[in-house]
Amino acid sequence: MASQTQGIQQLLAAEKRAAEKVSEARKRKARRLKQAKEEAQDEIEKYRKDRERQFREFEAKHMGSREDVASKIETDTKQRIEDMNKAIISQKAPVITEVLALVYDIKPEMHKNYRN
Repeated sequence: MASQTQGIQQLLAAEKRAAEKVSEARKRKARRLKQAKEEAQDEIEKYRKDRERQFREFEAKHMGSREDVASKIETDTKQRIEDMNKAIISQKAPVITEVLALVYDIKPEMHKNYRN
């Protein structure tokens, strides 16, 4: 009977050690996963920064800086407005003449829906 109790005690102790080992293994696995995730985040961040740097270099090389683009747009806009103002000035008199001619040229006639 004593040997059975001792055997049960040994089984319980072995089960406890096994549970501790499993628990420790789970903790190690969680630490490894966390470390791998942090390393992956660092790698992603480095890659993103590198790609952004490459894009800025490409943009500066092929399109110029944002200030250059903005000044070019501003200059182009001013030129277009100036061209439109010149067109208005040159076409103003003929347009007014044509509008007045249409207003003064009244042709009285019966409406097509009017019945006697």
